[in-house]
Amino acid sequence: MAIAKNTICVWYDKDAEEAARFYAKTFPDSSVNAVHRAPSDYPSGKKGDVLTVDFTVAGIPCIGLNGGPIFKHNEAFSFQIATDDQAETDRYWNAIVGNGGQESACGWCKDKWGVSWQITPRVLTEAMAAGGDEAKRAFEAMMDMKKIDVAKIEAARRG
Repeated sequence: MAIAKNTICVWYDKDAEEAARFYAKTFPDSSVNAVHRAPSDYPSGKKGDVLTVDFTVAGIPCIGLNGGPIFKHNEAFSFQIATDDQAETDRYWNAIVGNGGQESACGWCKDKWGVSWQITPRVLTEAMAAGGDEAKRAFEAMMDMKKIDVAKIEAARRG
């Protein structure tokens, strides 16, 4: 497999492989491509421990690095997944939150490893791109939501 020119590196304490396998089973066009073990001891692990995992999330190449507890995830980085309808929105949201994750606001949630996700129905993105009053109504409706309610966004778009 060719190495991508640009790859997202996501830092984990020690669960990069578990996270990558969860993402691969949850999102289409996702996979675990390789698991690399440490050739010797390192500050947060031992020789033979999983050091990095090459994986793909919705077509985006990533590397999971088991770097230890030094750095924590925050909302400055998130995966944004565009959904086509409420069923797809529910499926991803429920998979993340139901696997030890937590809800946040405006379509954001965190997985159990602390990685932020935006589960964003296309109808919301389209409303924002439309601009004007339509965008304002959709935006104001979204502000009261945790998981995005597609029907409420569609109603807001119509006025």
